Amino acid sequence: MGSRQVSTTDLADALGPDALGRFGLPGRITVAGLGISGISAARALARLGAHVTVVDNGDGDAHRAKAAELAELGIEVRLGRLPDGVRAGEGLPEGTELVVTSPGWKPDSPLFLEAEKAGVDVVGDVEIAWRLRGAGVELRAARAAAAAEPDAAGPADSAEGPVRGAAEWLAITGTNGKTTTTQMLASILKAAGLRTAAVGNIGTPIIDVVLGEQEYDVLAVELSSYQLHWAPSLRVHSAAVLNLAPDHLDWHGSMEAYAADKGRIYEGNTVACVYNVADKATEDLVALADVEEGCRAIGFTLGAPGPSMLGVVDGILVDRAFVENRQKNAQELAQVEDVNPPAPHNIANALAAAALARAFGVEPRAVRDGLRDFRPDAHRVAYVDEVDGVTYIDDSKATNTHATEASLASFEPVVWIAGGLAKGATFDELVRKAAKRLRAAVLMGADRALIAEALARHAPEIPVVDLDRTDTGAMLAAVREAARLAERGDTVLLAPGCASMDMFANYNERGDAFADAVRELAAESAANTA
Repeated sequence: MGSRQVSTTDLADALGPDALGRFGLPGRITVAGLGISGISAARALARLGAHVTVVDNGDGDAHRAKAAELAELGIEVRLGRLPDGVRAGEGLPEGTELVVTSPGWKPDSPLFLEAEKAGVDVVGDVEIAWRLRGAGVELRAARAAAAAEPDAAGPADSAEGPVRGAAEWLAITGTNGKTTTTQMLASILKAAGLRTAAVGNIGTPIIDVVLGEQEYDVLAVELSSYQLHWAPSLRVHSAAVLNLAPDHLDWHGSMEAYAADKGRIYEGNTVACVYNVADKATEDLVALADVEEGCRAIGFTLGAPGPSMLGVVDGILVDRAFVENRQKNAQELAQVEDVNPPAPHNIANALAAAALARAFGVEPRAVRDGLRDFRPDAHRVAYVDEVDGVTYIDDSKATNTHATEASLASFEPVVWIAGGLAKGATFDELVRKAAKRLRAAVLMGADRALIAEALARHAPEIPVVDLDRTDTGAMLAAVREAARLAERGDTVLLAPGCASMDMFANYNERGDAFADAVRELAAESAANTA
């Protein structure tokens, strides 16, 4: 499918005819993917005056509806199979000077191999947002000038490096905890009175924020390994890698490649590289990074912190990094009880968020107030209900073994509901560590056999239910089986250790199905005791 090209270039009108070139962008750009980030990039680039072509292998009603909307901005969209038999997402459109990819497209996708042969760079939406920071400053200045504001910002400096008037970026990545930590950081920054937003992989397209009307002091930026892979010029104020464990290996090809992409977040940092003392791999990434002179390595630990670290002493979160005479002094930031929930992995998230906020100059009181104000999203170690003395916890967001390990470590005894798409993961280490906490397990999903085999090797004594069904009633069946196996005082924990797409649209839908099943169970219990 194709659509006609027309001209809608309002941003180019505001920035001048050379807008693309000034911000390091060519005139003919192909965008791969019709997802949230792809649409955001396509719209912004077209409005800047680029000739944009979007390609996607899908050709359903939803794809066609999105294509029709983009056509109104003068964006050509190619869907499904083209007349020559090639799928739209596999061939490089003629004249392409840059490819902007959506995060999920693998590096070995045919389109990118074609681009490499043609000498065409491939970047992601985060790279585009980074280059366009100056454009955002100029656009807001133009709007302010039009409104006759005398203190409007002047023109930006460049497409790379520091940009006068642009918000600083505090960036977060890691195998687990990225979203929670990013939201905690945004809450702390808001408590400090700063204009901020949580953006990036968290769901808000960062290009929209960079070019938007709202002016920010600092952004809390969640970045996935996919996004970092395609962001070669990113150089942020400060960044944190929360942890590293095997994940997305089918995309990256190896653990080494995955870690290397995570480590890109430290490149060019100007103030702080925050690492996890308990995960040496994160500290190793700091050592490998090429940072600005004066940039510091800052650790966080659940134990007592050494100099240049944040940690926990007698139930108090303390800072020995951003204080005078850090060899002897420490600054109280908050109580463990200020963290919601106060599970060990979440305290680690809070320490990482606090480290980044302190690197930006936030006062201790704002750290405490921000943590108190923070409320976690649904499906992240979320309490659902207590039925017949058994607590039901939804951690559908635990889509890999590392997140599931942290979740299982927070409860005992546990009836564990697990399974889905393993994404190349193995479960032996997870089961070995959690075995003593497990009362039983209920397994479902495409790769449940991998978990069953690990349980047979390392926890052969616990009962295992293998639920071989994928219909809409599968989750209710899993919850019923878990309730049958649980005893009063136990926790039934949905922490799948796997992705959800084999049975559900996403982890949110999976968590909702679990919560609905628990509510049905609770209603039945109430009716039986009435």
